[in-house]
Amino acid sequence: MIRVCRLGLSVLSTADNRPWLVWDEPGCLKRSSVVVKSVVVLCPCHLTFNPPSCSTATSLRQPHWDPFRLDSGSRSSITMGWVENTNLKIGQSAIGRWFRLAGCGHPKERKNSHFFTEIRAGLATFFAMAYIISVNSSILSATGGTCYCPPEKLADPKDLCDADTAYLLCKQEITRDLVTATAAISALTSFCMGLFANMPLGLAPGMGVNAYFAYTVVGYHGTGLVPYEIALTAVFVEGWIFFALTLLGLRQWLARAIPASIKLATGVGIGMYLTLIGLGYSAGIGLVTAAQSTPLELAGCSQAYFDEFGMCPPSQKMRNPSMWIGIFCGGILTVMLMMYRVKGAIIMGILLVSIISWPRTSSVTYFPHTELGDSSFDFFKKVVTFHPIGKILNVNQWNISEHGGQFGLALITLLYVDILDCTGTLYSMARFAGLMDEHTQDFEGSSIAYTVDAIGISIGSLFGTSPVTAFIESGAGISEGGKTGITAMVTGLCFFISIFFAPIFASIPPWATGGTLIIVGCLMSQAAKDINWRYIGDAVPAFLTITIMPFSYSIAYGLIAGIFSYILINTLVWIIEKASGGRIVPANKEEKDPWTYRIPGGVTPPWMRRLLSGKKDFWKPDAEMDGVSAGVVSERKSEGSDEGDAHKQPQKMA
Repeated sequence: MIRVCRLGLSVLSTADNRPWLVWDEPGCLKRSSVVVKSVVVLCPCHLTFNPPSCSTATSLRQPHWDPFRLDSGSRSSITMGWVENTNLKIGQSAIGRWFRLAGCGHPKERKNSHFFTEIRAGLATFFAMAYIISVNSSILSATGGTCYCPPEKLADPKDLCDADTAYLLCKQEITRDLVTATAAISALTSFCMGLFANMPLGLAPGMGVNAYFAYTVVGYHGTGLVPYEIALTAVFVEGWIFFALTLLGLRQWLARAIPASIKLATGVGIGMYLTLIGLGYSAGIGLVTAAQSTPLELAGCSQAYFDEFGMCPPSQKMRNPSMWIGIFCGGILTVMLMMYRVKGAIIMGILLVSIISWPRTSSVTYFPHTELGDSSFDFFKKVVTFHPIGKILNVNQWNISEHGGQFGLALITLLYVDILDCTGTLYSMARFAGLMDEHTQDFEGSSIAYTVDAIGISIGSLFGTSPVTAFIESGAGISEGGKTGITAMVTGLCFFISIFFAPIFASIPPWATGGTLIIVGCLMSQAAKDINWRYIGDAVPAFLTITIMPFSYSIAYGLIAGIFSYILINTLVWIIEKASGGRIVPANKEEKDPWTYRIPGGVTPPWMRRLLSGKKDFWKPDAEMDGVSAGVVSERKSEGSDEGDAHKQPQKMA
């Protein structure tokens, strides 16, 4: 027995989250199968014990190590690095318990979720989503907003006010309004998603639905179905319809009723869709473009060399230096950093490409010496500025009598596209983050998440934007280890800051984020291995879901193809089986994934069932329907997190 006051020890936790002391004997760590971090433990001077040998130090699960277990009083005496110490303190605080951080003691805590990891994940999500500030404003400004174009000019397809100086100046003001509006609604909805729903999801005006809003509903310079003000009213009404469906539990039931193979395929399809965005020009590296004889063809040229069909001439293909910067600095370098577990690898790649692209003297500059480049650079030089929303704030027109039929068509189309788009994204991101409850096929806080999305849609219409939705770029933050709402709150705060730093954040070039989108698409495609490929009745609908999403550039159309093909194929199988008295069935029907309309959890949401059962505190979560159980959450090793297999080896406390 020896008496000591200071000991060089390491702190580890086993699968049951119990902290242990490990003797840091030279040479032990080399032979140990786990990575530990040496810390100094301040022990009471009356503490005595037998120093363990190296052989016992590597066997952490042996019962005789129990005397070295730390109690709650001894934990506070551990001096760690400030990051690990802060993670531990926040995890054990009220904040940690609210967000289910690791170490909070909550029965549904989210494993390996740490405060600083969540911050890094929130930054990664923001940088992957930041392009929406400029892209959304560019797309929606094509409508002309509230700017007035005389009817005689709108009637001339060759005019459309394209040469009207006053109209174009007004349109430029609309673009700046939309930059502020996009950043503001993204900040509000992302922050609320994190605070109230505790989901690591960023929200912003959705890609795809914004193009439908701009080019079909309103039309270029107002040549579409309804005027801009009426279209915003349709978006406002759509949000409240979503809210009602959420309260009744229909949105959650719809998502849970989707067959397992299609839900898995949705994540893969979104990954492919994200990859195509990353390969294109609008928000990617510009490697592919649309073609005439084929759907896509190899590109890689500067857009200045596009011919009249929007394609690259053969002599200019693969010669764009910005594409190569995006591939090597934003893609290959990021992959290498992720392979070596460098924290913030995705952020580093995006920032590096952006910094390279800002100087005007560079051949890959984001600000060429053109009228558009000069305008962008003038805005970039302001660095800090606030542009209030002037022309599009609360301009909804409530009298729809002159546009009844077109209003209804726009409302129904926006409704079904957005509900399938958002539902697919939310559930795919929840599964990607390992937050799905396999029993209920739901995720914790789904009702609140849908409510935030619904109210955000209506508020966004008052700001002058198209419908808000959960962003598939949230996968960038999840791949960095984001598991809780802190990730979304950090993303929201970044969007709020970007309101004042819009010239900076709106100047992140698309080839800086393209590599990130491709990498995240790769990570999301891992779910393909879990699809039931053995039974063709499950495999074909899943395959259609995966392929139609990127090829139609729409998450909603991919889901529609998958669901309808599943219903058609499996209904015909059921009819044939019943008509033949059970004698004619597929050869391997026993390998089919089970499905029933009797979904666990029912149609009505948990709060309504508690209310109908007579519980006075019906708003309090039910233990059986509260979402993800700590023992059910599937651990997913991500490229940028401190995750490991908690059932195989102890984990480092952080």
